[in-house]
Amino acid sequence: MGCPMKRRDFITGIAAGALLGLPAPLAAATRSQIGEYELISVSDGHLVLPGSMMFAGLPRQALDPILAAHNVDFNQLMPPCNLALLKGPGVLALFDAGSGSGFMPSAGRALDGLAALGIAADEITHVVLTHAHPDHLWGVLDDFDDMVFANAAHLVPAAEWAFWRDPNTVDRIGPARASFAVGAARRLGVIAEQVETVSDNQEILPGVLAHATPGHTPGHMSFEIRRGGSGILIGGDAIGNAHVAFARPEWPSGTDQDADLAARTRRKLLDMLAQDDTQLLGFHLPDGGLGRVERAPGGYRFVQG
Repeated sequence: MGCPMKRRDFITGIAAGALLGLPAPLAAATRSQIGEYELISVSDGHLVLPGSMMFAGLPRQALDPILAAHNVDFNQLMPPCNLALLKGPGVLALFDAGSGSGFMPSAGRALDGLAALGIAADEITHVVLTHAHPDHLWGVLDDFDDMVFANAAHLVPAAEWAFWRDPNTVDRIGPARASFAVGAARRLGVIAEQVETVSDNQEILPGVLAHATPGHTPGHMSFEIRRGGSGILIGGDAIGNAHVAFARPEWPSGTDQDADLAARTRRKLLDMLAQDDTQLLGFHLPDGGLGRVERAPGGYRFVQG
């Protein structure tokens, strides 16, 4: 008799066989070569959010032209979710784990995206979390609470780990995010034995440097891949969209836990990326999320490619 099938493998097999219904089309992977590394954007689907979550309190007279220029609906947002896969000698690192099946039906497609690249979850060597919001963390577990990336080290920003593991966070974070706190604490608890915490300015992999970029969450981190004169920043949600965040980076966003700190972080990152001509891969940026930052009147703009 063969080896018993793991529950995780059973769920993956169901998805591969489309026994739960026809899957939605996968977004095409976006690729960039940097030294010995290849960076590939992997789609986890998209979110469906009320516009009020991001735009509440912003001046409509100034906001509406920005949204119109980017064909964004004030009432409903459907931001894409872009995971980053880093391939190199001995490294197959996934930056963020996606939503899994427990957050939104429009998201949780990361395993399909990896399968389209010929990669199984057990081949991932590292899962690197930018932060612990549901669309970035919840995909570390399957429907039976088994680890999806069972052979991977899970790298978590130290301040993020401390915040979400604190039992008092659920009472302090406010009712709108209480479920985030409960979900994060449970998932981080399950993966704890495979977690390595990461500090600011730490080289987590050869040529990959961690940068503290707080505000969206207390311990949010971005990760810079640099080889020679070329660099790419995996920005997570530090720059959370391609419209308001660029045109008016100083404006607060309701998606950020500390809106003032997030705005300062965002402005600093945009200025650095524009000055250094460093590529950006953003989790919620369009068409795979890879592009460059250019200065524009009153702010910045995101340029694909």
